[in-house]
Amino acid sequence: MASYNRTRRIAEEIRKVVSTMLISGIKDPRITSMVSVTDVEVTNDLSYAYVYVSILGGDEESSLVGLKSAVNYIRREVSKNVKLRHTPQIIFKVDDSIKKGMYMSDLIRKVNEKNNEESVDNTDEENNDN
Repeated sequence: MASYNRTRRIAEEIRKVVSTMLISGIKDPRITSMVSVTDVEVTNDLSYAYVYVSILGGDEESSLVGLKSAVNYIRREVSKNVKLRHTPQIIFKVDDSIKKGMYMSDLIRKVNEKNNEESVDNTDEENNDN
């Protein structure tokens, strides 16, 4: 239990540092301004930190390549700001949960529209029968 809390706190600190760097520290033109850190997961042995990013607008692949090329710089900054014996290797992964959420929301909206159309059609048929 204590180990889980510690890794969660470390993950949160890494998320803060990387988020700040995305706003003001990384000047790579491949990284769009619409990149945000959604979550960070740190392994129990603190050897890896998986940084999940959401990339909205722009070229997703290009932004990911830019982040991967800046990983050593980001790791160095994390090392300066988060006091650990060994700084974890940072691995960027695209978090597509926002896209999935938008897709699901669109499906729900379409089903609701179809149900509304069917209920209007049924009401019209009942009125015509009378």
